[in-house]
Amino acid sequence: MKLSRRLQTVASFVSPGSRIVDVGTDHGYIPIYLVQNAAAVHAIAMDIKKGPLDRAKAHIAQFHLEEQIETRLSDGLKELKPGEGDTVILAGMGGALTVRILQEGHLALNQIKEIILSPQSELDRVRKFLQANGFVIVKESMVCEENKYYTVMKAVKGNMNYRRYIDFKYGKLLLEEKNSVLREFLRKERKKLEEVKCALQNKNTEAAQRRLGELEKELFAVMEAEYEMSGNY
Repeated sequence: MKLSRRLQTVASFVSPGSRIVDVGTDHGYIPIYLVQNAAAVHAIAMDIKKGPLDRAKAHIAQFHLEEQIETRLSDGLKELKPGEGDTVILAGMGGALTVRILQEGHLALNQIKEIILSPQSELDRVRKFLQANGFVIVKESMVCEENKYYTVMKAVKGNMNYRRYIDFKYGKLLLEEKNSVLREFLRKERKKLEEVKCALQNKNTEAAQRRLGELEKELFAVMEAEYEMSGNY
């Protein structure tokens, strides 16, 4: 099984020998890859929709991994019983949905050792949820694939002490390591925001002025992050 760069990064964050729970498994590629490469000893592939789950079943059967990977129809973690896994993977969904699944699955998460996350939006919301609920991010990476940027994070139980807006928005670990992909993302983000700001400056509507205020805040955050990554702080 060959994975995309994003999914390969997600898979690389899993501790060897894990019993994984892949929520929103879609095609089942991550569980198949992890079992094939002995990174997982067992997997539960979950999805809320029967169609994707049937596709995952077909792929699992294609690789003759039915004994090691089971499929389960589930809304988030609702059908996971405590103790059935030690690693939860949530990749490819929005930040709000990611948080909802974690909130509603808090009982099942009690015996989970690690959570691997790759939200497609609202990463600051996800990081804030982790900090408020007794998790600490121990590893982060960022990849660019087909001109889209993806962040992958690994969280375990512990205390996290993020304070600044940019720590939640862009990832404290990525900022500290001066991640090259984040640096590229920030440069493009600043250019995009500056272009929007320029287009709005001659508009005197209330909505335009309100948006300009929001843009100023976003631009300040981007430039603060860029300045920190330059090493001049």
